[in-house]
Amino acid sequence: MKFEADAAVDRAMDLFWLQGYAATTPQQLADELGIAKGSLYNTFESKHALFTRALRRYSEMRLAYLTELFDGPGPVRPRIQQAVTVLCGLGEHRRGCVVVNAAAELGTSDADVTGIADDLFDKIEAVFRRAVEQGQRSGELDPTRSAASAASQIVATVIGLSVLVKARGASRRPATVIADLVASL
Repeated sequence: MKFEADAAVDRAMDLFWLQGYAATTPQQLADELGIAKGSLYNTFESKHALFTRALRRYSEMRLAYLTELFDGPGPVRPRIQQAVTVLCGLGEHRRGCVVVNAAAELGTSDADVTGIADDLFDKIEAVFRRAVEQGQRSGELDPTRSAASAASQIVATVIGLSVLVKARGASRRPATVIADLVASL
């Protein structure tokens, strides 16, 4: 069986998402990927290089999801609600967002992780800004509110709820916060 690097990155991403960066050992990664530790290093250079690659892969997947969702037809408000729900992991799992988790775990001590997180959050905010502007043009959302400010609020809510979902799981609070956020638009 041929080793597929992209599939391996996806499996590594799941392990990092579940355990975090520090708690995931190179041996656990090698076991998860079904390869020897030496092959792990030959293919990905280091645990950190694999981690940042996994974060970039996750970012690409989330942005593709949002692009598809907002390029589709229908009212904007329910799509914003769906996007926020999915991005924070509500109802899917108790892991929150892997990029939010990484940023919280590594904070300012890892410039690569901070850069990936900042880039993803900026791109998500831009998607939400365009969605809010679309909803304002259609008359669905408040046209007097700043679309940029609304998009910033949405992203901040996603980040906060991701932490809450990871910490508390099935609490009713995230669903209430999402409903209130969307109603305020």
